[in-house]
Amino acid sequence: MKTIFDAVTYDQITGRLESLQPGAQRQWGKMTVAQMLEHTARATEMATGKRRLKQAPLGRVIGWIFRKNFVGEKPFGRNGPTGPDFIVTGIDPDFSAAKARLQSVLGELHALGEKGCDGNVHAFFGPMTGAEWGVTQYKHVDHHLRQFGA
Repeated sequence: MKTIFDAVTYDQITGRLESLQPGAQRQWGKMTVAQMLEHTARATEMATGKRRLKQAPLGRVIGWIFRKNFVGEKPFGRNGPTGPDFIVTGIDPDFSAAKARLQSVLGELHALGEKGCDGNVHAFFGPMTGAEWGVTQYKHVDHHLRQFGA
């Protein structure tokens, strides 16, 4: 299973991120490319522990039903649900600044490694292991890079 903590996988993801351009057109969804970059940076901050959230009550009740797919090998599907803290609306961030921000946060996450993320709380699934964070963050970034053809 791919993980953001693997050096080769991290290099591939950051290379794809570097290839993104301001005019990139989405293949699905509603976000602009700059909104996607900000959205992804916010989610990555949750993995690093910089953005501390509590588990949503609904996640406590039914999260276990979806967790296996979320942390498994299957890529994320299109147009999945997004927590309210990660929806970027009403603004279109500066592309260059949003891209640099995501690059920085991904670098911080990679440097932390599995042990540095172990136990951080996902807004829906609750506490996750560092290994789970590595897989899910790879899947999340990959999902949005594919969304914009990168």
